[in-house]
Amino acid sequence: MDNKVKITEQDFLRIKTNEELLAFIDENNIPFKSVEKDLAYEKELKKLQIELVKLQQWIAKNNKRVAVIFEGRDAAGKGGNIRRFMEHLNPRSSRLVALNKPTEVEMGQWYFQRYIKELPNPGEIVFFDRSWYNRAVVEPVMGFCTEAQYRKFLVQVPEFEHMLYEDGVVVIKFWLSITKKEQLKRFEARMDNPLKHWKFSPVDKKGQELWDRYTYYKGEMFTNTHTTYCPWTIIKTNSKKTARLEAIRHVLSKFDYDGKEDAMTYLNPDPNIVMRYYRSVVQND
Repeated sequence: MDNKVKITEQDFLRIKTNEELLAFIDENNIPFKSVEKDLAYEKELKKLQIELVKLQQWIAKNNKRVAVIFEGRDAAGKGGNIRRFMEHLNPRSSRLVALNKPTEVEMGQWYFQRYIKELPNPGEIVFFDRSWYNRAVVEPVMGFCTEAQYRKFLVQVPEFEHMLYEDGVVVIKFWLSITKKEQLKRFEARMDNPLKHWKFSPVDKKGQELWDRYTYYKGEMFTNTHTTYCPWTIIKTNSKKTARLEAIRHVLSKFDYDGKEDAMTYLNPDPNIVMRYYRSVVQND
């Protein structure tokens, strides 16, 4: 005898909210665990995005300047994280910075010059999809800068960031950590999806081949640029959705903004996913 529940289109048309859908799944013993998990993620994301709106209002009200930097290997989830941060923010006081390769003029300027003009104005939060740290990892790995330029950068960046710190700019630096196996899986998914072909660049193709070289320069970056006033925060991103939630929690946890006590969820990040850089920390990559 077939005991399967017959689900009709009318059943779903009667459902108006995620809560009703979850109840329907539970009542009918429908094995949709992945759907239930996704709905729980969306519910939690919405709660955290409400807090981000509160934070943005507080930043604007108090003329704070906040820069959030997303660094990591290709396919680590930088763009997806930033989209969830910015999805419901007021575009008048939030910006995405994702600079193209420097022009001939910019190549003749002080390296930090083109980034300085992108720094947050009073009352603004700015998200960097890669930043001046291109020169710490991508450029030396791919041969896009000289050894002298690279060494000069390592000397200057702590001083540059200390000046920002002294001037009141809050800089939050994320390194999104992904395993080699997961990166390959995401590369293959991009190649199989015609809507994502644009994401796969010649630099991406080198990501797996030059994995160990990336690892070396990442280590050098942490050693030379992790400071008490501008530390690195590592996020494990093999689970994209978990990483997004925990990244938002980390940013929210750094500020005592108005209405924080009324949050409908917890705001401290999971220490198994988000951690401050230490030499002894075992990282995905």
